[in-house]
Amino acid sequence: MSFPLLTATAALPAAGAILTAAVPAARRTAAKWLALLFSLATLVLAGLVAVRFEPGGARYQLTESHEWIPDFGVSYQLGVDGIGVALIALTALLIPFVIAAGWHDADPLETKSSRWRPTQGFFALILMVEAMVIISFEATDVFLFYIFFEAMLIPMYFLIGGFGDRAHSGSDENAAAQRSYAAVKFLLYNLVGGLIMLAAVIGLYVVTGTFSLTEIADLRAAGKIDMAANTERLLFLGFFFAFAVKAPLWPLHTWLPNAMGEATAPVAVLITAVVDKVGTFAMLRFCLGLFPEASKWATPVVLVLALISIVYGALLAVGQRDIKRLVAYASISHFGFIILGIFAMTSQGQSGATLYMVNHGLSTAALMLVAGFLISRRGSRLIADYGGVQKVAPVLAGTFLIGGLATLSLPGLAPFVSEFLVLVGTFARYPVVGVIATVGIVLAALYTLVLYQRTMTGPVKEEVRSMPDLRVRELLVVAPLIALLIFLGVYPKPLTEIVNPAVRHTMSDVHEKDPQPEVEAAK
Repeated sequence: MSFPLLTATAALPAAGAILTAAVPAARRTAAKWLALLFSLATLVLAGLVAVRFEPGGARYQLTESHEWIPDFGVSYQLGVDGIGVALIALTALLIPFVIAAGWHDADPLETKSSRWRPTQGFFALILMVEAMVIISFEATDVFLFYIFFEAMLIPMYFLIGGFGDRAHSGSDENAAAQRSYAAVKFLLYNLVGGLIMLAAVIGLYVVTGTFSLTEIADLRAAGKIDMAANTERLLFLGFFFAFAVKAPLWPLHTWLPNAMGEATAPVAVLITAVVDKVGTFAMLRFCLGLFPEASKWATPVVLVLALISIVYGALLAVGQRDIKRLVAYASISHFGFIILGIFAMTSQGQSGATLYMVNHGLSTAALMLVAGFLISRRGSRLIADYGGVQKVAPVLAGTFLIGGLATLSLPGLAPFVSEFLVLVGTFARYPVVGVIATVGIVLAALYTLVLYQRTMTGPVKEEVRSMPDLRVRELLVVAPLIALLIFLGVYPKPLTEIVNPAVRHTMSDVHEKDPQPEVEAAK
């Protein structure tokens, strides 16, 4: 029996979470180092998954299959395609940076209400989220995926509601109320989506007699699945609704600005760069893979919703006064691009969407973590409270600028490649949609550059005059992310080689081929 690498990759951070939570309360520093070591060990296993994956091999590799609840047709089935490998690598890569960036975010803090923050719990919850996200990318049994898709809400709820941002302008009681509101809103939105998906999961089993993706594919190939068009559409809508909430897609997006605004900066990165990617990943694996005809039927409406997300999110980002909420609305716009690429039904669009998931994770992590370092120094999230930072903290300002330029998809940085592919793939099949989507590019330049101009340039405000530059720990967090953004912007081939074969499988699922150019190239 071969070593269960996929199980180990998800089980290791779960074990780390348990051990971290068990560290005595007085040993906070030991708990931090233990969590960091487990996250680094998970990164090593994720690297092994990437190394052992063969891009030209079978669709699902490193597979594991065991009976779990045979009476209900539920099995423990794992397997990864190129898209799953890329997102597992992204998750495992970001978690050590999240832990290092949040090194002091859960240190004991005595407030007027004498609240104390359990440091061990903070880092244990982060590792538990990592474990659940990784197994969601690996699950090839629909019911197994559903369990962890929903279970990750629990640690995220406590991370948002129990460990909020200390840079709050109101009283302790008001800050606690805002955190509680954001956490409950996050939980309710995602629970409603999950309950609707559960009905669709049960419906899928009634129609197919199995939860296994591979068995469903074999039955469909053999012509043994006779799914009526209306049934397929209803099941698609059940799955898509849950994924659109998680992504998030307009108009199901309103929980994200609250959650990211009230959470600490590292937890905000965990939300938008890691957890939300499960939604867009699942659209590719489950919506298009299980319901190809319904996916094509829904495409016109989904494209409109994606366009609204792109433009609406960017417009609201332009008008924000809160740094973290600006990044949240920018992320809504970026998720619109990802969903646009998925439902453009072209190989360029879907490859670009997958790369966008990875590159958005890196760029948002870089920008949000530097923003968190900035906010922790000044104690305010308001843009108007800053000015002239580049004169007193040039390294902080420089890294903030690079993160911002990556967010607006500047050529030479990784997000540009993915956004370009999404637009090319969309233009090929839906030229009008592609033209409208470019408005998001213009608005991205506006909100990013205005944010930098208002916070980093101009006269030095008295409150930031003594602001220290990035410390060694903070540089160790930000520098690798910036290096990756530059490397993948110049040389994206390592990612595209892994992703493209999986995209071809998805295109085959929906029986689509790329549109041919109207004018042939000269030979």
